Amino acid sequence: MAGEKFDFIVVGAGSAGCVLADRLTQCGRHSVLLIEAGGSDRKLRIRVPIGYGFTFMDPSVNWQYDTEPDPELNGRSAYWPRGKVIGGSSSINAMVYCRGLPHDFDDWADSGAAGWNWDRVRPIFERTETKARRRNGRIETTGKGPLWVTDEVDQAHPVTARFLDAAREAHWPTTADLNGRQKEGLGIFHNTTRKGWRCSASDAFLRPALGRSNLKVISNAVVERLLFDGRQVIGLTYLRDGQSHQANARREVIVSAGAVNSPKLLQLSGLGPAGHLQDNGIKVHADLPEVGGGLQDHLAINYYYQSTVPTLNNKLQPWRGRVMAALQYALTRRGMLSLGINQCGGFIRSTPQATRADMQIYCNPATYSTGSGTAPQIDPEPGFLLSYQPCRPTSRGRIDIASNDPHDAPKIKANSLTTNEDRDAVIRGARLLGELIKTPTMSALIKSARQPDPASMSDDDMLQDFKERASTVYHPTCTCRMGTDAANSVLDARLRVHGVDRLRVVDASAFPNVTSGNTNAPTIMLAQRGADLILEDTIAAGGKAE
Repeated sequence: MAGEKFDFIVVGAGSAGCVLADRLTQCGRHSVLLIEAGGSDRKLRIRVPIGYGFTFMDPSVNWQYDTEPDPELNGRSAYWPRGKVIGGSSSINAMVYCRGLPHDFDDWADSGAAGWNWDRVRPIFERTETKARRRNGRIETTGKGPLWVTDEVDQAHPVTARFLDAAREAHWPTTADLNGRQKEGLGIFHNTTRKGWRCSASDAFLRPALGRSNLKVISNAVVERLLFDGRQVIGLTYLRDGQSHQANARREVIVSAGAVNSPKLLQLSGLGPAGHLQDNGIKVHADLPEVGGGLQDHLAINYYYQSTVPTLNNKLQPWRGRVMAALQYALTRRGMLSLGINQCGGFIRSTPQATRADMQIYCNPATYSTGSGTAPQIDPEPGFLLSYQPCRPTSRGRIDIASNDPHDAPKIKANSLTTNEDRDAVIRGARLLGELIKTPTMSALIKSARQPDPASMSDDDMLQDFKERASTVYHPTCTCRMGTDAANSVLDARLRVHGVDRLRVVDASAFPNVTSGNTNAPTIMLAQRGADLILEDTIAAGGKAE
């Protein structure tokens, strides 16, 4: 079965894949095929920022994964939304743009990913961003990057000012820019929005590339497996409209299917733990036990409070408020519909002895419920939530194929809270939040708590409550991580799969360690540097393939 030939084939049009499609076609010398399992992102519920509440459970744009029961979370299974659409999870996420902390990337380099330290990656973040803010009614920008990062401080709900006041009373630092010089402290989150619209990886990177004749995009196509000639990857097969097709790569196949689907595709193609592949009837091309291993994710717990003052609930819950918000957005591209619910948060040290910030805090001016199979529902009474997540968990999970059928969801074993360090971090985080709750400002803001209050719980109660109610913050990473060799990783520091030629993985699965905060910004940075490496290696190998 012969197929079309391209210089590069990129699997997955998500946060990383859109960057690669743009960068690899810019010079005009390389032909690129971009394959995506989902469909178009030109949907109002994606483009309007607040619409992510509707895509949360939408199977037309969402893989809707579920984890295996998690023993340390009282046997609960977690729901993992993942983008199945052009733009990937950047089209359905909550839009918080957070680079992470400098030591996150220094730790990457120390773990074997040479060249990924903070001093090397900081300029990549900077060249990627256009920072925007509104001043005196006009939008001011700095930087010339394709991705807009908007400071929404002028639109933040008034309750966020109370959160910042309480932080100061608790002797926490505050900051005007969580991606600036002072990265620790509570502040207003910056969002990936542009003039009131979501600015996904598709908007920022893929859209400008679509007019280039050297880029072909195939959507609604599920990649079956990679094709080999000896140890070289030469192409792949994919299913579309019930038919199997083949595409061939002159130079490389680049897998950018995300932290769940990238290890799945590698295993379906015979790259992974040999025993598991053989058990599923798959020919082993390379015994790589760490494919799917090393899974890291952030876990958080929400504490809900009824408020003594109006919050976003008062505007988003009544139908009249929603109509007024929609009208404001239609006329001005501003207001509640142009924002996300996550408005305030930051990085805080859980104890005075901590050498670095180890907790990410969220302070949201709304409360909501997420019932089974439904979009989040705003509560009728005024309320707000406080939340924390330990930044750098030490527990490790796995993702493995469930069968050799590419349509079957993989088995996701999160293995949360399996280390003493992680259980201790849960208690430190609850104590830290308790300090905020006890401040005079928060005491005046809280009418009542909807659950046990961490300000008055014992350590054991804190841990048990976390096990009963905590959930993912949707930051899975590290399942094809960079490292020194096949015994401890899947990729080298240039994102090449160990022992396999002409194959790279470029997405959040390549993280050596999860970053301290939201993972979309570092994923886009990783793809930008990944493109640099691919182009460097292409030039070193003699330029364009014939």
